[in-house]
Amino acid sequence: MITLTAGEIALLVGGELHCDKDLLVSKAPVFDSRLATPGCIFLALKGEHADGHDFTADAYRAGAMFSLTTHRIDGPCIVVDDVLTALSVLASFVRKRLTGLTVIGITGSQGKTSTKDLLSHMLSVVGPTVSPAGSFNNDLGLPITLLQCDERTKFCILEMGARHKGDIARLCEIAQPNIGIVLVVGTAHLGEFGSVQAIAETKSELIQSLGAEGIAILGSYDQYTPAMALLHEGRTVIFGSAQEVRATDVEIREGCPHFDLVTPAGRDAVGMRLVGEHQISNALAVAAVGTALELPIELIASSLSTAENASKWRMELHDVFGLLIINDSYNANPESMAAAMRSLVLFAQERGGESWAFVGKMRELGESSAAQHEAIGTLAQEIGIDHLVAIAAPEYGNAKGQMLIHHYASIDECISMTDYFSAGDVVLVKASRSEGFEVLAQRLESLWLNKSGVES
Repeated sequence: MITLTAGEIALLVGGELHCDKDLLVSKAPVFDSRLATPGCIFLALKGEHADGHDFTADAYRAGAMFSLTTHRIDGPCIVVDDVLTALSVLASFVRKRLTGLTVIGITGSQGKTSTKDLLSHMLSVVGPTVSPAGSFNNDLGLPITLLQCDERTKFCILEMGARHKGDIARLCEIAQPNIGIVLVVGTAHLGEFGSVQAIAETKSELIQSLGAEGIAILGSYDQYTPAMALLHEGRTVIFGSAQEVRATDVEIREGCPHFDLVTPAGRDAVGMRLVGEHQISNALAVAAVGTALELPIELIASSLSTAENASKWRMELHDVFGLLIINDSYNANPESMAAAMRSLVLFAQERGGESWAFVGKMRELGESSAAQHEAIGTLAQEIGIDHLVAIAAPEYGNAKGQMLIHHYASIDECISMTDYFSAGDVVLVKASRSEGFEVLAQRLESLWLNKSGVES
């Protein structure tokens, strides 16, 4: 973060100053007192289960200079009407000060975090790069990430999530992106938006925020995203099959995509370390950014080939005494569920074992929820999955063809299926974030270790 005094910050956010006006802040704000470091601001946010005002003393002991609060406390603070609003105002000011910073916004129904990680890996070679940990993509995460930038930062990568129209437009007002990436318009959060058209309109807010000098990076995997080029008067790069940036001669080896990257600059081989054919579209989005920035194709291809999985619970591979567990428990929607299942089948074919898909509910699908779950159940049968284990999700349907469907009411009940695992089998664990399936993945691994005679 750029260095500011408490007095300057109070003036910017319109707050009441209750500390020394000359206190210097040089670190981005934190909202968890355990993460406080010398020189930072502590955000006293009130949540469902805890009130940040109760942890200000802990933050001060860890080095926080003062807190942003909504009422006077015993300790240095700036009192504001709303902490999140004040945070946004501060981030917007810092963004305007950093005139040499290139801000890249990423949105889409899926793939944002993987694309962010790949892009950060590539751009870090070019210059100092800031990006959020995990999927820190909302009114809290975006300004905190932006405030990590200082005069030395060359690139800032920001994920932009949305649950309502106007959410992305509001984030763009703060971030003022130079480059906007829309990956794909799908059905995630369909229940909240009401229609795919409404989702598309919301994602397009990123493209509409770009000035004439901005660059739009658009996928071609649905009808809505490439059409957003009409909303932008500046340069547009489209990626995907038969597009300006594309992949040819695609092969999947041990679950990882290998392909030739083709751009206007030429052609180069890519062998990804990330799992799943769906990573190709994420890689092409990154390659499109590199193309727009006129980076050498050799650098782009090398970066895509060396990037490791940087975010937890996203197609994590755990090879445990002959059993391969794919922990993709971070989130789920119909598109990502289908992609994960196809990867599961490929892994099982390569290893010669049975395929097990432990799946939970895909949330926020609205009225289409039942049909979308049933469609995934049908897909699982069609692509040859051996066992579909549905936990508290009867919507996946009943047994079809040779595939066995096992229904359980809870994680506690389903873990008995480990008795039927064999070396060479492949297990996928996937559901929406709210289902907490990372716990299931850990328990399956522990039980298999115990079965193999190893202390977990």
